[in-house]
Parts: sequence; C-alpha cells; structure tokens
Amino acid sequence: MFAAVDLGSNSFRLHIGHQEGDGIRIVKTARDPVRLGAGLDSKGNLTPTAMQAAIATLSRFNAILSAYPLSAARVVATNTIRIARNAAEFLPAAEAAIGYPIEIISGEEEGRLIYMGVASTLPLNEGRLVIDIGGGSTEVILGKGMEILKVESFSIGTVPQNAGFFGHGIDADSFEAAILSARSRFEDIAPEYDRKQWTQAYGSSGTARAIGEAIARNQLGDGTVSLKSLDALKRRLIDFGYPHQIDLVGLKPDRATSIAGGVAILIGAMQEFGIKTIQPVEAGLRLGVLRDLQLRANQRDRREESVREFLARCGVDARRADRTAHIARTALALLKPGDDAIERLLRWSALLHEIGQIVSHSGFHKHGAYMIEHADLPGFTTREQRVMSNLVLAQKGNLRKVVDQLSDPAFMRATLALRLAAMFMHARIDTHADPSAMRIRMKSRIELELPRAWVREHPTVAYWIEKEKEAWAEIGIELVLRLSSQS
Repeated sequence: MFAAVDLGSNSFRLHIGHQEGDGIRIVKTARDPVRLGAGLDSKGNLTPTAMQAAIATLSRFNAILSAYPLSAARVVATNTIRIARNAAEFLPAAEAAIGYPIEIISGEEEGRLIYMGVASTLPLNEGRLVIDIGGGSTEVILGKGMEILKVESFSIGTVPQNAGFFGHGIDADSFEAAILSARSRFEDIAPEYDRKQWTQAYGSSGTARAIGEAIARNQLGDGTVSLKSLDALKRRLIDFGYPHQIDLVGLKPDRATSIAGGVAILIGAMQEFGIKTIQPVEAGLRLGVLRDLQLRANQRDRREESVREFLARCGVDARRADRTAHIARTALALLKPGDDAIERLLRWSALLHEIGQIVSHSGFHKHGAYMIEHADLPGFTTREQRVMSNLVLAQKGNLRKVVDQLSDPAFMRATLALRLAAMFMHARIDTHADPSAMRIRMKSRIELELPRAWVREHPTVAYWIEKEKEAWAEIGIELVLRLSSQS
C-alpha cells in the first residue's frame, strides 16, 4: 500500500492506493484548499498565516496516513514551495506535521509524474499531449504510451494569472490581456510539440476538470472543452464581473475565485498548441507518484535509468564508474551498515563523479557538481540532486566548501566513502583489490586501516593519504592511518 501527498499551490491532496496486479486501486483520498500560492507576500515569502494553515492540514493528513499499513509514502511540493524565499523555514515544521520528508520537485519532474499518472489510465499505443494547469505553474507533456517525448514547465498558473489580470474585475479587455500573456509563454516552445505526434489532448489538473464540469453542467458551447465552449464560458465569467460573484452550477466556491485565470491559460495553450478539444481526466500527479512508488518497489527505479542516460550522454567510462560506486558503497557499509537512504545517493554520485570531465579535466568535480544540481534528471527531487551535487563537489580537494553539510553524520560518512573510492581509483587500486579488506571507523576521529600490500604495490597511496589527512585536519578532524599485514 502506497501514499502520495501533493502540496499544490491551490490545494493539498492525498491519495492512498493498494497495489492490485500491475494496477493501483485508490482506497482513500483527501483534499484541503489551502491556497498556499495566495499566501506569498510581496517579497515572495510565505506568510505566517499561510504556513499555519498548511501545517494544520498536514497534521490532519498525518492522522489519515497513520491509519493505513503503508509500504511507502512520498510527499511532493510543487511551484509555490519551489519559489518561496522562506521555504527552508517552513519545511522543518511541515515535515514534523506530516511525518515524512517533503520533496520539492522540479517542474520537469512534476510533468513526468503527471504524465505517468495520466498514461497509466489510457491506451498504451496512443500519442498524446497532456496539459496540467496548476495554481503556480503549467506543465505540458508530449508522449506516446508510457514514453515521455518532451516535457516543459511554465511559470504560469491560476493564482498569479487571476491576481494579475482579474483582481479588479473581469471584463473583455482583461481577459484578452490574460490570454495574450498565456500565449506569450507558450509560443516559443509550441512548434516542438509536433501536432503529427499526438492524436488526443488531455487536461489533468483540478482546473481542467473544473472547467469541463462548468461547461457541461451549465450547457455552454458544444458541451466539450473546445475553444467554442471556452469562449462561451469566458463570456459568462465576464457577465459576473468579479471573481467573488461567480456562481456556476457544479463549480466549487474555492475554484470560482481562480477559474478565470485557468480559462485564460487554457485558451492560450489551446491556441498555441493547435488543440481543438481537450479531454479532462481524473488521473494526474498523485497517481503518478503512486505509480513511481510501485515501480521502485519492483526494482524499476526511474532514477537509475536517469543516471545511466546521463553517463552515456557525457561519455563516461561505465566500468570505471561502476567500480568507483562499488568501492564507495563498500566503504559506507563498513562505516554504518544499512544506511539505505544515503547509500543510494552515494552510489549514484559515485557513478556520476567524473561527468564534469566533459567540460574540463581541471576542476571537473566543480563542473560535475553544477551539472548534477541543475540537470533535468527524471525521478530525482531537488533535494536529492543537491545532496548528490555536494557529494561530487566534496570528492576531492578541501572540505571547507561543504563544511555545513558535514554536520549531517550520514553526509559525512558518504563524503569519506566517496573520497576514498576516488582516491583508490587514482592510485589504481581499482581492479583486483577487495575494498572490504580495509577497516574504517569514524567517531571523534577517522581511523583507516589498509592492507600493507596496497601501499607497497601502489606507492601513490601514501601521497593521497597525506593529502586526505590535511583536508580533514583543516576542518578539525584527525585521520589516522594504520597498515595491516592482510594482503
């Protein structure tokens, strides 16, 4: 049984699903219109009131999650928490309230998960365009079957669009300006979503479903989500005059306040992408998160694929990368067996530790760190990429650059493991030696025991160890080397 929690800009939502064969049956849902996106002040900070409301909702969600025997759960945060300047202040209390880590996902990762959720409910061989209009961002994904061909995230959502164009009323001029604003965001990229590659367009967000429901229940246009129907809905909204006066059959009050912004974005998107009709679907981000958890449970982790694809693009020697990862994982296991969360990130960091050489052999660890932090790596959260970036940065040279991160014992162990692995690769202890022959302890100091034969057969090891002693000494940690008679 898996759980997905989506901290959106308009609403916080929860899905709990039970695996049935290759599918997932939803057994519990919850929604709270927190409107976090409207809780950003003029400086881009979440207000105390917005944070308190969010934490109250997360506490209620925690009680729901606690009632189910979950195998895994993921809490993902989208645009508002991505851009909030004081997100770091909010997250500790929010994580304590929900009882799980909160993963701030990139717009591209959000799009990937949305597509996974939508595609899992549709015909396998169909080419499709998926549009998700959220409170703070809009994702547009092109795919065929379960394969994603292109994904883009645009920083345009119902909350800022509504506030920017309809805060003082809804009229024809403000609607036209809002539509043109939306079109301007999409126009450069729209030609890359070749109309020949998809046969049907889907709207996966609550916004798309609310628009579809309003059109159908109020008998507007042709009854489908077409440009004709959207124009009829637009004229009806103009007749109401103000967002708070909107009263449409089937439209929830919390949706009414932002529907004008959503209609403007959808019209702009349909005009730019050449969409005649769009079909609202229930599936989306939360189902995608559940599917991703299901795949991970069955050893089909998208993150592994992303790392392998990145290695291939950068022309990295895969055998050397695998050997480094093996040494690093062995060293970490000697320090603390069963450190699963950091072990996975260490392994991927070790695989990627030399990708910066595609830029320059000088300072490649710095180039690699930047690439990992800013690359589009499907499956990874922003936090995971930042940890991996810092590990790759810390693989050589001084440790002062990551001294703040070293206050986390798990990160410190992983850093030592990766530095040792990189050192052994440089010294060419990389083919026949068994890394489990070394001994490592890390308490108030680092105690490293290596087979004497390693140092005898690979003379540069002594040099690298001295450099390592200096690096740790600079941040106040002693490294002691002992040689054993073990060969």
